[in-house]
Amino acid sequence: MAMREGWLGRLGNRLNRMEARLNERRAEVEAESSGDLPGNGGRGRATPAGSSRASAAAAAGETGASSASGTATAVAAPPVAAPVAHAPHLAAPTVPTRPDPASVVPWGMRVAAEASWRLLLLAGMLWVLMKVISEVRLVVLAFAAAMLVTAMLQPFVVRLRRLGLPRGLATAVTAILGFVVIGLVGWFVVWQVMENLDDLSDRVRDGINELKLWALDSPFHVTEKQINDIAKNLSETIGTNTEQITSAGLQGVTVLVEVLTGILLAMFSTLFLLYDGKRIWTWALGLVPAAARAGVAGAGPRAWRTLTAYVRGTVIVALIDAIFIGLGIYFLDVPMAVPLAVFIFLFAFIPLVGAVVSGALAVVVALVTQGVFTALMVLLVVLAVQQIEGHVLQPFILGRAVRVHPLAVVLSVAAGGMIAGIGGAVVAVPLVAVTNTVVGYLKAYSRDQHHLGAGMIGPGPHGSTALGGVPDREDPTA
Repeated sequence: MAMREGWLGRLGNRLNRMEARLNERRAEVEAESSGDLPGNGGRGRATPAGSSRASAAAAAGETGASSASGTATAVAAPPVAAPVAHAPHLAAPTVPTRPDPASVVPWGMRVAAEASWRLLLLAGMLWVLMKVISEVRLVVLAFAAAMLVTAMLQPFVVRLRRLGLPRGLATAVTAILGFVVIGLVGWFVVWQVMENLDDLSDRVRDGINELKLWALDSPFHVTEKQINDIAKNLSETIGTNTEQITSAGLQGVTVLVEVLTGILLAMFSTLFLLYDGKRIWTWALGLVPAAARAGVAGAGPRAWRTLTAYVRGTVIVALIDAIFIGLGIYFLDVPMAVPLAVFIFLFAFIPLVGAVVSGALAVVVALVTQGVFTALMVLLVVLAVQQIEGHVLQPFILGRAVRVHPLAVVLSVAAGGMIAGIGGAVVAVPLVAVTNTVVGYLKAYSRDQHHLGAGMIGPGPHGSTALGGVPDREDPTA
């Protein structure tokens, strides 16, 4: 009897444990279906399972005790399951916010966009500036010519001041002597041309006849009828365009008046620049913003030295070209050798193009007056002198301070000629040389200021390309 009661007690304990496990599993399944547990099978929440196991253990102990005392009814009594505490429902997922449009655009496109509108702004500013210059072209060219003449005469003022002359007297002496020399050169050219015009016209007529005979005897099979037809067409063209030629003559008178006005403006501007140039520069420097004033103050004297070196070197090179080419033309017995030499000197102020034009003029005069052989000899003289000029004189006299790439020279001369004619072509190259000097100095100045810890001049980065909130990797404090 005692053995049967012990066996029944053990069976009741097993049934109670099985029922406690079933209740625990049922509570876990209900918790998972209601979303209370994160999906780990309920292992992270021990409160319901622990209470069920505790109640099961307590029930098993009570059953064992009651079975030991002889009460068999306590074995079948099921334990009361602990209530399962349902966790509150999780919050609804939030909708992600849209990113900043500037952060979605690729970095390269953002940089290109910001560079593009700045380039468009600069292009618009240059277009407006060119329009303004074209409207007041006479004043601009007169002032540019005054700057070139001042750069040429200013060293003489400095030497006279060192000799003890007052500033006003030194300026007056230099300006008067300079204007007298320039006027004498112009008068000499005009006088030589007018003096040799009759002889030149006769020689041109003889040269044209010689070219006609050479064309008839040449292997090109040119007939006399074709030459006469060409001459007849030229005469008819001149006769039918009489009105245009007359209007061009009237326009030439207008141009002459403008040239005289520009000469007077250049003379007055040169006088005041020689006398009061330092005060004018100080006043102009006051218009520059204070943040950039130090850099501009350092770039100004260097730009002026570059301009002075360019004018002085160009005058020396042009004088050497005129002397040697003029001597070659004179010994080859080409008429108007002295006026041609003066033309070569004046055209030398237009780099590349001026040398080609003056040399071609000398060759044409030699061709129509002395024949093909003399023209070829003049061409050899011109090419030899120009080669010496380009490879020896300019690098030695002008130096590295005003050295400009030949492509930049050609483009600047072409642009200056298109904008302002011959005056623009003369001013273009010194302007490019001065700009090159100023930009190089400002870059070096900005780099030095950055190394000294002064930072960059102007506001910091801003706009869509600014790296706001991103610490610098090289900054140890980031």
